[in-house]
Amino acid sequence: MSLNRSEKEAVITEVTGLAAQAQTLVLAEYRGVTVAAMTKLRSEARKQGVSLSVLKNTLARRAVAGSAFEVVSDQMTGPLIYGFSVDAVAAARVVADFAKTNDKLVIRGGAFAGKALDVNGVKQLASIPSKEVLLAQLCGLLKSPISRTAVVLGALAAKKGETAAA
Repeated sequence: MSLNRSEKEAVITEVTGLAAQAQTLVLAEYRGVTVAAMTKLRSEARKQGVSLSVLKNTLARRAVAGSAFEVVSDQMTGPLIYGFSVDAVAAARVVADFAKTNDKLVIRGGAFAGKALDVNGVKQLASIPSKEVLLAQLCGLLKSPISRTAVVLGALAAKKGETAAA
């Protein structure tokens, strides 16, 4: 079904807005993925704050022209699903996790911070822990020396208490 000019302009405007807000773009070929599986992918993407869209490649190229995602415009061929996310790793994680369970979805590439990513780059980006996990790890690291010092001071106090009692 072809779009008229005003519909095409509306799609380009919408995708340009997504690209302006997003940090990451992931491209994946969806040829052979069932409608039920695609619905499941879209549902998971919505939960993670990822915008998944099936777009005409020419419209997608026009929409990302002049943005940080222009570096992947040469990869925009074939039946692709475009995943934009504000969170740096959300789009990569959603698509990579789904690709592990569905071999029909093939990751083609992506872009992050103005640099094109290949398949391995997208998978590496997906393996980075979430912001909450990283903050929890940092708090654990900061808490560790303090708790160790408290244990040592407690042991010293107990030892001095034993010595004073004797």
